[in-house]
Amino acid sequence: MSNQQHQFPQGVPYLSLQQEYQALRSEWMQAIDGVGASGAFILGPNVQAFEEEAAAYIGAKHAVAVASGTDALVLSLRALNMGSGDEIITTPFTFFATAEAISLVGATPVFADVEVDSFNIDPASVEQCITDKTRAILPVHIFGNPADMTPLNAIAKNHNLHLIEDAAQAFGAEHNDQRAGSMGDCGCFSFYPTKVLGCYGDGGLITTSSDEVKARLIQLRNHGATQPFIHVEAGYNSRLDEIQAALLRIKLRNIEKSIAARRQIATWYDEALSQLDLVTPTSSANDRHAYNLYTIRHPRRDALREQLNACKIGNSQCYPEPLHLQEVYANLGYKAGDLPVAEGLCHETLSLPIFPGLSKHQVNYICEQVAKI
Repeated sequence: MSNQQHQFPQGVPYLSLQQEYQALRSEWMQAIDGVGASGAFILGPNVQAFEEEAAAYIGAKHAVAVASGTDALVLSLRALNMGSGDEIITTPFTFFATAEAISLVGATPVFADVEVDSFNIDPASVEQCITDKTRAILPVHIFGNPADMTPLNAIAKNHNLHLIEDAAQAFGAEHNDQRAGSMGDCGCFSFYPTKVLGCYGDGGLITTSSDEVKARLIQLRNHGATQPFIHVEAGYNSRLDEIQAALLRIKLRNIEKSIAARRQIATWYDEALSQLDLVTPTSSANDRHAYNLYTIRHPRRDALREQLNACKIGNSQCYPEPLHLQEVYANLGYKAGDLPVAEGLCHETLSLPIFPGLSKHQVNYICEQVAKI
């Protein structure tokens, strides 16, 4: 047993937020006290300030804070008038909320295959999915790796389609010097605690450069109201809590440091795993991967996972089954083999621990265990 193994008898967690919390504790407590003293708990000054600060960082004209990343997707689709009879092209290799939002507004998800290296939706496959019912493309910047938005924007323009970015895992990611959330009609973010920018609960954000879409989003997030007790449509109760907005403002000031830490950890992994028979994450030279997750590919993924579990090393199988083959979408008629790249990835991908505060010694220990397989 190596010295490094002796150093981690309790293993390595998949995610730990305690170190971050201790660093933020003083400011966080002050923020809670400030919100409490103000008496403004819903749609207060911190929400407005965070919306302005986030929009400026992302490079969008507007940002509208909502209750979750899922709500961000649903409200964006509603604001763009998506509904029954509409088809929206998306990826099957993503968290369920991406497709679920399409279903929740009454539209039909159409699944395109993904690229084997980036794990992102394949523009060539998107082209093949377009019909006279197609209204939008919904790419995901999976694991923090920006999708190839240049051809996707061209496709959307050529076919007069909306383009909605699912940037839930990609706050701060960049494609050709443009930040995720600034390249489509809407950008949708999640602030679930595991995300690159996470709050201490649920939270979400929608970015847009359209004044009309912004106005509709503000209406939709507050029960479809145009003024107190006056409603023009059925909306949602989807508002970011003032306390969470106060925390997000604190964390946004340090977001570049956080992303730099994730990218450094990814570099340690890349170096330690470079001689092994597996595939590490890739990113275009023109892009900035935010590394919400560090996901490798290995043909013996299940054996690798057993080895890591035995050593108490946290890991996640993102994702075990592509969405087009799940029971919820059996009515769409997809069968095994329809989207071979996504299906193959679901048998080979495994996400390793990555979070600011993970040490190089811990990374090396993880990689030692990976090497055994």
